[in-house]
Amino acid sequence: MGWQDTVTQTVTGLGFDLVDLERSAGGLLRVTIDLPWSPPEPGQPVPPEQFVTVEDCEKITRQLHYLLEVEGLEYRRLEVGSPGIDRPLRHEIDFIRFEGRVVDLTLKAPIGVTDSTVSASRKKFRGTLERAADGVMWQLVWSDEPEPKPGQRVSKKRVPAPLQALTFVLDDIQQARLAPIVNFKGRQSAPVGPGPV
Repeated sequence: MGWQDTVTQTVTGLGFDLVDLERSAGGLLRVTIDLPWSPPEPGQPVPPEQFVTVEDCEKITRQLHYLLEVEGLEYRRLEVGSPGIDRPLRHEIDFIRFEGRVVDLTLKAPIGVTDSTVSASRKKFRGTLERAADGVMWQLVWSDEPEPKPGQRVSKKRVPAPLQALTFVLDDIQQARLAPIVNFKGRQSAPVGPGPV
């Protein structure tokens, strides 16, 4: 069993999910953890979001120091932390969990649309993550209209720019992350962000 399996088993054995595992050339071993999540039962309210605490990170750090010493893994520094506001989305459960949130998405290949306002060579998008109508695929919905600046007057007669949608499967994605949108008005759902990144 390799050190990656040891870290994975330790993190999951202590009741957490392993989000990311990174080992740099400088001897840094970075472990990113999150609390486990499962979709609520139909008809049940969505439970309040819980977050990883400093104590959680300390508990996993202590356990990993011991186990990695037994494994004989050479490293200079071990960092255990939470995913942060730009959390990566890697598995289907991540997409289900963060449906309705603003996501930054990078495709493996350009979309290749010619009869559209979207550039045929574009690979990066920011928009709201939604389940497609077929229930299998996913879509990203966005508007290329810039957000009004704070204090800017916006006419009530202004016609908003049309929404655009990109339909994709998880195999099309090179990288997906929650958009790092900071809201200083308390915990609310994130607004739909601007178009391209």
